[in-house]
Parts: sequence; structure tokens; C-alpha cells
Amino acid sequence: MPRFAANLTMLFNDVSFLDRFEAAAAAGFEAVEFLFPYEYPAAEIRDRLNGTGLKMALFNTPPGDWSIGERGWAAVSGGEAHFEQHLERALDYASVLSPGAIHIMAGVAQGPAARAAYIESLKRACAAAPEQLFVIEPINHRDIPGYHLNRSDDAKAVIAEVGAPNLQLQLDLYHCQIMEGDLTRRIELLAPILGHVQVASVPNRREPDEGETDFTHLMATLDRVGYSGWVGCEYRPTGRTQDGLGWFAPYKT
Repeated sequence: MPRFAANLTMLFNDVSFLDRFEAAAAAGFEAVEFLFPYEYPAAEIRDRLNGTGLKMALFNTPPGDWSIGERGWAAVSGGEAHFEQHLERALDYASVLSPGAIHIMAGVAQGPAARAAYIESLKRACAAAPEQLFVIEPINHRDIPGYHLNRSDDAKAVIAEVGAPNLQLQLDLYHCQIMEGDLTRRIELLAPILGHVQVASVPNRREPDEGETDFTHLMATLDRVGYSGWVGCEYRPTGRTQDGLGWFAPYKT
């Protein structure tokens, strides 16, 4: 049965971020994820995790200045110093929070120089923290135009080229449906490299049981291929998060 992690950047946002841990635990989640923890001291987040018994599933490397369109530096040629600084900060937080995975943000960059920078950045990260699982995520070009990684087959090729055992795929089924579709076959083909999965409905990124995909079937497919990692709930609730958790009821342990 899938194990779900509440994305605290998007869910339970009727309360302050640090209070969302308690809200997620009360709703029955066993783990949480979020985009960026860096606004808060790592020790304070750790205390919230410990106080609720929640696991830390995933967070991202720093994106840079989000307000001016920065979305990470791993694939930005000439941005190596930024990437190293952001990787160090992420690993500092990881040493306190023990995440299941860290998503390395590629950034907005295209072309051969960007790809070469991306491969080298990923190799450096994996070598710097060999015990830490890192993941890369293809993101659709509507949500982040120009993002370096858009398709799962490309991500698979990158992972193979890097050749590090601690680099896997973050498969967001929302992004994958927009860019590629054929989700059942995607899950089957990518199962050996799945490090993290995320869900949301398409096209509106709402509760995962609405929209154009069959949520129950997709979760059964993850079970069938033997995926045992976390499924991150990275969606925008239609109203109060608690009022839209009907989809979650059959999966509570």
C-alpha cells in the first residue's frame, strides 16, 4: 500500500508552516515533504518532526532568488559556485533532518553546456554525500518554462550517465501526465530508478482523485511494481486540506 507524505508547502496552509506538522499528523500522514526548509532553523523543524513522529521524506536544494525566476543552479553553466553553496546548505539541513531524499533543482538552462554542467553537478553532489539519496525531477514546461529537465526518458539517461548509486528519479505524475502521458507504462519502465513519487490531479493540480487520471489505478500500479517509497502529496487543495482528504481514507494505516 502506498505511503503518503503531506507536502507542507501546499497543504494545511490555513495555519503557519511550523503548525502544519501537527495538522498533518492529526490527519493521519506518516511523513512530510516541502519545497524549501531554509526560512526556519533546522533544529526547530527537527523538533516538530520529533514531536509528531513524522518522517522527513524530501526537500529541495535552494532555488536561488525565486522572485526573479531562479529555479536552481545544477544545470546553469557558470553557476558552479552558486550550486556548491546551495548543495552545502542543503546537506547542512539534511544532517539535522535526515530526509529520505534531496531533490537537486536543475534550473532554467538549455543546450549542451547546460547538460554538461548538470552532469558534473550531479556527480559532485553524489560524491560529496554518498549515503544521501538524491533525486532529479522532470518538470513540465508550462509550470516552469525553460526548466532543464522535462521528460522521464531524459532523466533516466542522465541518471545512467552520472552512474551514481545514490541518484534516482523523482517522478511527479502530474508533470509526467502533462509532458508524456501513458503513466502506467512510465511507472513500469521507471520502477528500478524510482526514488520518490508525487501526485496531483491534471490539469488543475488539485486533489489527486479528480481530473483526467485514475488515481486508484496508479497507486495500485506502484504497488504492483514494488515501489515502497513515499508518495508526496504536492497539490493545491480546493478548500481546507482536511475537507478534501476523502481520497486518503482508504490508505490510512
